Amino acid sequence: MKVVLFCGGLGTRLRDYSETIPKPLVEVGSRPILWHLMKYYAHYGHKEFILCLGHGARAIKEFFLKYEECVSNDFVLAPGTREVKLLHKDIDDWRITFVDTGHNATIGERLRRVREHLGSDEMFLANYADGLADLDLAAYVDAFRSRGKIACFLSVPAPHTFHIVHADAEDHVTKLELVTQSPVRINAGFFVLRRAIFDYMRPGEDLVVQPFERLIGERQLVAVPYDGFWRNMDTFKDKMQLDDMVAQGNVPWQVWNVTAR
Repeated sequence: MKVVLFCGGLGTRLRDYSETIPKPLVEVGSRPILWHLMKYYAHYGHKEFILCLGHGARAIKEFFLKYEECVSNDFVLAPGTREVKLLHKDIDDWRITFVDTGHNATIGERLRRVREHLGSDEMFLANYADGLADLDLAAYVDAFRSRGKIACFLSVPAPHTFHIVHADAEDHVTKLELVTQSPVRINAGFFVLRRAIFDYMRPGEDLVVQPFERLIGERQLVAVPYDGFWRNMDTFKDKMQLDDMVAQGNVPWQVWNVTAR
């Protein structure tokens, strides 16, 4: 299946890290988070990508146009020559479609603007470009296909350590509860969509607002609970935590690397 990745956001909460690097190119370890996500999908055989570009479009295009396999992989340089023998390859069998979907477009509008690139595929995958997981994608997709619904996404425990405040009518606090200890769950992306989703979309709408509300009304939207590893990179603190995991060799999202499991 084709994979649509939403890469055009402004990433404002990461501006303290860099105002020039778009969020999908912010590195986790030594490679952009976008590379990690695409590598994840490719591991499960989904190697046709459609990148919905906006802010930072040129930088993302240039990253792939100038991509050097030998920088990201082990290789052998023959003695006395410039002949390079790659021991591994990353993206040589990926097909990537780059589409400028607008600087300020909503995610729903970005999806509408790449519809023609999906061809006649009955189902496709979609995701934000800033989250990683160790989800068994094959089993996840098979389960969705068997249910016959139009759309699904991952539902994960809220990741932040804020407190939920419970108070009475006179504003007296009755309970403080960590978000991570509450039943609150959030939309973590990893969408699986049928092409019928476009029947529920209107120009300019955000995907998870009006279109999803219409699906909810017809019981066509499924939130799949997942309590395994999921982490997004929303802030510089999130980036540092992911970098620390890489430094410690704790990389559960690298399902393509058996030593990481």
